[in-house]
Amino acid sequence: MPPPIQTVRKARRLRRELTLPEVLVWQGLRKAPVGIKFRRQHPVGPFVLDFYCPSVKAGIEIDGVAHDMGRNPQRDAERDAWLRERGIRTIRIPARDVLRDVDGVVAAIVVACRER
Repeated sequence: MPPPIQTVRKARRLRRELTLPEVLVWQGLRKAPVGIKFRRQHPVGPFVLDFYCPSVKAGIEIDGVAHDMGRNPQRDAERDAWLRERGIRTIRIPARDVLRDVDGVVAAIVVACRER
């Protein structure tokens, strides 16, 4: 079942508005390291994943500080559960880790996807 059109439109907009940590990760992932392909700002149901690896059904989320505030942790858990019910595993990475060591983060994502 395809995602709703409003989710597709949101994904297109988000592709033009990547955050700095997302840009850095995308620069490493878009080269399809070790043959693993990734998509950026990929719509799934009502959600848009920062990155998606279709071969292993893994969603990669780069979480800024807002994800730790208010009701956001609960919302993230509910979203992860919804995705898990559809066979998609979520890998959450703090944006600060990307800014500290982007190469290490990209390598860890690739390893996680290869192991799956």
